[in-house]
Amino acid sequence: MAAPAPTSAARALRNVVFVDGVRTPFGKAGKKGIYAETRADDLVVKVIRELLRRHPQLPPERVDEVAIAATTQIGDQGLTIGRTAALLAGLPKSVPGFAIDRMCAGAMTAVTTTASGIAFGAYDIAIAGGVEHMGRHPMGEGVDPNPRFLADKLVDPSALVMGQTAENLHDRFPHLTKERADKFAATSQEKYAEAVKTGKIGPEFVPVATRSAELGWGLATEDEPPRPGTTVEALAELKTPFRPHGRVTAGNAAGLNDGATGALLADEETARELGLPIGMRLVGYAFAGVEPEVMGVGPVPATEKALKRAGLTIEDIGLFEINEAFAVQVLAFLDHFGIADDDPRVNKWGGAIATGHPLASSGVRLMTQLSRQFAEHPEVRYGITTMCIGIGMGGTVIWENPHWSGK
Repeated sequence: MAAPAPTSAARALRNVVFVDGVRTPFGKAGKKGIYAETRADDLVVKVIRELLRRHPQLPPERVDEVAIAATTQIGDQGLTIGRTAALLAGLPKSVPGFAIDRMCAGAMTAVTTTASGIAFGAYDIAIAGGVEHMGRHPMGEGVDPNPRFLADKLVDPSALVMGQTAENLHDRFPHLTKERADKFAATSQEKYAEAVKTGKIGPEFVPVATRSAELGWGLATEDEPPRPGTTVEALAELKTPFRPHGRVTAGNAAGLNDGATGALLADEETARELGLPIGMRLVGYAFAGVEPEVMGVGPVPATEKALKRAGLTIEDIGLFEINEAFAVQVLAFLDHFGIADDDPRVNKWGGAIATGHPLASSGVRLMTQLSRQFAEHPEVRYGITTMCIGIGMGGTVIWENPHWSGK
């Protein structure tokens, strides 16, 4: 008689926690940027080493996976960068790694992918992050889009130009005016400057030694993109490069940037065993697709899906970290959920319009800031990190504050 088929053992999902996050200061892309002569993989090495330095109670061999995202996976951002950066950072050769790409949500997806493995029991501890050196590798470098996208009219021709998709959002929602976008952008710069002044921005930085053939050695210790003192009046005078008499400018959008981020994730019991801090707990996440030509609206259905699956509503969310790829994209999200442009729960320390947006790395910047805000706000139980994603997507992750006071 044949042996009975094996039955699947029931698995209980484990709590996943965000232990800590760090990042390099973000630089301006291009020949004059602080990282013009610094390799992308070396930026990743810095964040991995910094995570281990800050948590000496974590034996390096206990890291089960390293997931690093990059949008343009060639050159010094290629060659399975999660594995190569782990080796370069000095992790044991027994620690595996991989690369991942979901454009702007690369680091976010690195987190959700490894977090899912932790919840399932495949990992206890993982490092997840992202890098983008847009000075060396502009978005779209070397790509060959299938001609059927346009020939078969699968997408609007503007879908592959992010600035044009933002102009399309202005078209679709005419009440989201350039004036509102400029005001939001100026406020982002103002909030960021105040956060730096008060020490909110900075503790997450890992200094990076930089080299310039012309200027010699330097040390990057602060973000390069911010424009302190930005006014609405000055923003109103900027050119609209994506459309004559348009509404999207270099002032109300994130720039082209270089930088890397990294986060330490763990099973909650393992974190407590090793004495690792718990910055926040993962509640749930969702990704959603939208029309590629209005990709900026992607965070709306992603957030609706994540909230529904978690049994929450938008009223349960006490803190929002929304990536500011374009001001109009954030405004579309806020309007949909009935949130005021100046709601104090939103991007308390400014956003990507000020700090920069090195594509695949930005998701972990959002998470790191939310984690630090949780520590200051025990009255808040839930927060979200959300972002729009190129080619028509959105991603949202819901987090719980371990410091919640219960009130």
